[in-house]
Amino acid sequence: MVDLGGKTVVITGGARGLGAAAARAVVDGGGRVLITDVLEAEGAETADRLGGAARFLRHDVTSEADWQAALDHAMAVFGRIDGLVNNAGIAAGRLLEEESVEHFREVVETNLVGVFIGIKTAVPLMRAAGGGSIVNISSAAGLTGLALTAGYGASKWGVRGLSKIGAVELAEAGIRVNSVHPGMTLTPMTAPVGIQAGAGNFPGAPLGRVGVPEEIAAAVAFLLSDASAYVTGAELAVDGGWTAGPTVRHLTGQ
Repeated sequence: MVDLGGKTVVITGGARGLGAAAARAVVDGGGRVLITDVLEAEGAETADRLGGAARFLRHDVTSEADWQAALDHAMAVFGRIDGLVNNAGIAAGRLLEEESVEHFREVVETNLVGVFIGIKTAVPLMRAAGGGSIVNISSAAGLTGLALTAGYGASKWGVRGLSKIGAVELAEAGIRVNSVHPGMTLTPMTAPVGIQAGAGNFPGAPLGRVGVPEEIAAAVAFLLSDASAYVTGAELAVDGGWTAGPTVRHLTGQ
């Protein structure tokens, strides 16, 4: 567990899955968290479970007005913003030639434009506070070319690039920007594809299994904390080795 005492973090898409696990990690580390999501009932329940250190606000990440309202709310309730986790996103599995322009734009608007608006809105507040940490949730699909991820993969590559640009431009303000790249992880968003937790259930990764949200959350908490004070512009793959290369089993055919 890392020390997040005294820090306030805003986490988008925090109602369930990776976002909820990250919110739990922040509270367990001694921090305070504003959870935002369009899933109002689930978001409120998650905040209630976390107790007085957590609040929930409905928030559409594609809306500039919603972003300003969310960060204003965090400032009003907690008095400061030290961290931002851009986690909200849409997953979609379609072949490139079968993807519609409308759906492609919808995915990019949420997964990439939403991250851009969040960074742009949070930076003045973090700059005034003397610094902060922004963690952008990309994907293994933002590190390699994965079939069936046309809009999703393109948006996650964009998040990866935007994170590096932010790291370079914002370092002088004491604001660190990093991206986290989860591999196949069992969440409500991925459960419909039929994956299961446990050893041997994902032979495509060298560790041979899918991840669980708490493992991604641990990486996020580290990047939010002062333990990562010299880390910015990094791409942290939390994917069981999936993007490192093919497993020995795949190479040998055994």
